[in-house]
Amino acid sequence: MKIKTIITAVVLSMLLFNCKDAKTDDTAIVELITVAEMDSLLEMEKVQLVDVRTPQEYAEGHIEGAINIDFSDENFETLISEVDKTKPVAVYCGRGGRSGKCSAYMKKAGFTKIYDLDGGITEWKYKGKTLVK
Repeated sequence: MKIKTIITAVVLSMLLFNCKDAKTDDTAIVELITVAEMDSLLEMEKVQLVDVRTPQEYAEGHIEGAINIDFSDENFETLISEVDKTKPVAVYCGRGGRSGKCSAYMKKAGFTKIYDLDGGITEWKYKGKTLVK
């Protein structure tokens, strides 16, 4: 009986010491945000805004203040490296697929805080928000 207790205690101790602290998990730096949250971030001017759609999509209308870095561009990695990694970045695309991939890349590249617009520009327009050309 004592041996089972000791083994159980050792196994539990190993599990506790090997678990990652959720606060240090680097997946916490990407945050999916709503249109209202994106609007608030933009009003406070606390975020760099990146549109990862094609230049043609961007020209049809984009969120004011956004820079266009096409996720499918062969120079994407070089272009995105020019964005300040130490400041928060908000990304969006058409519906969320490309911005999700971009966010994952940015996380690996060392960006400190990334916001991804849930539903992309489609949701932005649906909520009645304006675009600029």
